Amino acid sequence: MKSLRKLAKNEIVLREHSFDGIQEFDQRLPNWWLYTLYGAIVFALFYWFLFLVDNGPKTDAHRLAGQLDVLDAKKFAAISSLDDKTLWAMSRNHSFVEQGEKTYQSICYTCHGVSLQGGIGFRLADNLWVHANTPLGIFGVINQGVPGTGMQSWANQLGPQKISQVVAFLMSKQDPNDMKLIPREQEPTILAKNAATAPQP
Repeated sequence: MKSLRKLAKNEIVLREHSFDGIQEFDQRLPNWWLYTLYGAIVFALFYWFLFLVDNGPKTDAHRLAGQLDVLDAKKFAAISSLDDKTLWAMSRNHSFVEQGEKTYQSICYTCHGVSLQGGIGFRLADNLWVHANTPLGIFGVINQGVPGTGMQSWANQLGPQKISQVVAFLMSKQDPNDMKLIPREQEPTILAKNAATAPQP
């Protein structure tokens, strides 16, 4: 076994074997080379986390858009009278829609489904509406409820701001020009229940 010794500066050690007259170095890599390698590994890990895990640094435009979004949400929250135009604008505001989704997922999902697919209550994921097909009309349904059905009034529990946020969340999934008002018996959830309970021939 070859004994280890400290090499003199610029001393070169070669391995004993050779291939086609070529011999290999048999000594430690220089520090500058190792530092470059380790630095590249650290940089690669940092770059991977920043751009692939954290979606990269936000540009000034993204930061500005986020701040304007928050300001719009505060402006919407201060509005005392609502109309369809305002509710549609709310449905295009990320902060407002996000708050509405949180309220929906904490209360409304039990009847209307986590993905708006319906269940006990009507389906809200399509463009077919039974009690109202405008944002303000849907606000009224949530606010006042629908007598004679399982849809109760949420005015006292939620208040106008949270109800408008829920409406904004629902409208964020809709096309303003494609919301259709249909009779109750044609609602997909009702049709599915009727088909399931119909006697088989």
